[in-house]
Amino acid sequence: MKLFPYGNATHPQWPMAAALVLAQLRAHMALPSYASSPALGLLYITDHYAAHAQDILDHLGAELPEVTDWSGTVGVGVASNNVEYFDEPALAVMLCDLPQEHYRVFSGVAPLVSGEGGFRAHTALVHADPNTPDLPDLIDELAERTGSGYLFGGLAASRTGVVQFAQSSRGHLPGQGAASSVFTGGMSGVAFGAEVPLLSRVSQGCQPVSPEHEVTACEGHVVTELDGEPALELMLKALKVSLNQPEAALAKVRRTLVGLREPQLPQDQGLLHRPGQFAADTWVRHIIGLDPHRHGIAIAQAPERGMRLSFCERHPTAALRDLVRVCAEIREELESAELPLELAQALQADDANAAPHPARRVAGAIYVSCSGRGGPHFGGPSAELQTVRRALGDVPLVGFFAAGEIASRHVYGYTGVLTVFTTD
Repeated sequence: MKLFPYGNATHPQWPMAAALVLAQLRAHMALPSYASSPALGLLYITDHYAAHAQDILDHLGAELPEVTDWSGTVGVGVASNNVEYFDEPALAVMLCDLPQEHYRVFSGVAPLVSGEGGFRAHTALVHADPNTPDLPDLIDELAERTGSGYLFGGLAASRTGVVQFAQSSRGHLPGQGAASSVFTGGMSGVAFGAEVPLLSRVSQGCQPVSPEHEVTACEGHVVTELDGEPALELMLKALKVSLNQPEAALAKVRRTLVGLREPQLPQDQGLLHRPGQFAADTWVRHIIGLDPHRHGIAIAQAPERGMRLSFCERHPTAALRDLVRVCAEIREELESAELPLELAQALQADDANAAPHPARRVAGAIYVSCSGRGGPHFGGPSAELQTVRRALGDVPLVGFFAAGEIASRHVYGYTGVLTVFTTD
């Protein structure tokens, strides 16, 4: 597996941006370390281009006839190696050097069928419309169709049209006629077989401000008891505020979120969680109301008794530290105990202008981050992707800023999901 060609550009007119991206892709494809004829393309656009989604896909498909399969979606921002485009018209493309028998593009008109044609899905990149009814159940059901149960990706984010790209060389289901390759609603993406090696990590963007509590009573979205005590009073105590000073209390509550996770199973009791940080299995959700009558707090997810809950706040320092950690974990997993000289030099290189090197064992990467993160959350334009580059190395990368991030079979918030395709 060679390096994946990639490109990104911004321009008020999409044909100009597409021309710039195509020039970058062709330049990469001419290099011996990059794939020369990849078949799978990943396409991410900002919502400024949403109305032109079909035109963009048609144009790229005509200019790159060797790319027979496409997948992607829209975000309020798109990402590529070392750069973020927020609130401006932009697109990012990566061409994946994978054998066609090792992946399947799926959508509403070509759903993923386990075992079809001898292909068995092991993992899947998923793009979803956040307005889809029963989306958590659909994501869970899709995870069941994969061998590992692991999904990664995100929910489309757009202030205009919510679109997804899903074009397969295998066509659509019989009876669908001339179905478009640009979709609205539902889910789409790419399923990968076990032959495609991936590494994926979740980076949390919030920091706990209280210990974990057990949800001991709840009704719908309202948590009424934590550790057997009234939930509202316990939260006010943790935040050090009082309803006797309502303005100060409400201002503090508006800045506060909750972290939820499933109770530990007996086999998980030995797992250690870093003090002051969330584990990867924590879902961050908004507090959407207070219920003084029931002494409860309403949150943006229906909890269950036995879940663990802690109060938290968005914290740039914690998010930065955790992002560096997940990149370091991926690099450590790719490094062997004894490194050849070429690999050691490539991994230790810190030249920001150095070209991606196959010795890094990363053919390409996909990064999906929360639309509430990005450079401004980390201190400056493109700061989040610059952090990824410094920590992971200079590798081909594309992604988007989402309305929710998907990892395993859950939808997260305020997180970054980094997935890399590894090479031999």
